[in-house]
Amino acid sequence: MSVQKVDHNCADCPIHNTGNLKKLGIDMTDHDYVVALAGNPNTGKSTVFNSLTGLRQHTGNWPGKTVTRAEGAFSYNDSKFKIVDLPGTYSLLSTSTDEEVARDFILFGQPDVTVIVVDATRLERNLNLVLQVLEITDRAIVCLNLIDEASRNNIEIDTRTLSKDLGVPVIATAARTNVGMQELISKIEEVSSGKYICKPHRVTGNSRKIDKAINDLSDKIHKEFPNLPNPKWVALRLLEGDQKIIDALKNGDLGDLKSNYEMIQSVREERKETIDVA
Repeated sequence: MSVQKVDHNCADCPIHNTGNLKKLGIDMTDHDYVVALAGNPNTGKSTVFNSLTGLRQHTGNWPGKTVTRAEGAFSYNDSKFKIVDLPGTYSLLSTSTDEEVARDFILFGQPDVTVIVVDATRLERNLNLVLQVLEITDRAIVCLNLIDEASRNNIEIDTRTLSKDLGVPVIATAARTNVGMQELISKIEEVSSGKYICKPHRVTGNSRKIDKAINDLSDKIHKEFPNLPNPKWVALRLLEGDQKIIDALKNGDLGDLKSNYEMIQSVREERKETIDVA
């Protein structure tokens, strides 16, 4: 399988993994950047997708799945963006087919930006997915949709403070009336091209033993795979025995990585030791 070499020293370079996207059924021919659209059900995600893409969209199924995939496109500042509408999910724990599809696309496809659509009237409920996405990728935007409904319900949200707390842009929109959509498009271009550097919030608060195991293992992962943007998240999945992540490290699906069987064996042994200590 061919993979795109990721050069994190090039601020303007796309970070998506062309080889993995092809494996996931996404053709990047004639497109510069790929955008993932994620969100809980009933957040207006489809309306955001339609507003961004207009009539330039088509549907199909994910390879080997019965889950429908919608793709669209738009152009901005001489760049062409492909948008992939992921299944609506409440989490990325991979306990259902929809969750698996969404997680795998963000993890293996490494989109240039993931736009997380949230319901402004139910922000707290939606933040669970936001925080999970921010554990996987360091390029994300929160689309605070249905801001008009929030206003009618006397709900006010300080987008600047929320953006500062999350470490990523937060754009207030009402996609049905195109409010905020131009600002969202502009921010998609900035994050995709590397003009805007996100510093996403990462969840902390594990026990000392777990934190030590995660940090030790993530250091080893980072040394072997320096291009991996989320070594701590991968370390946690390995400690939990996520076979798909173990296999992904072995076959290079996480990016421009070298397959290292000895590294995986070491990871497995350390995971066993950590579980015994706990």
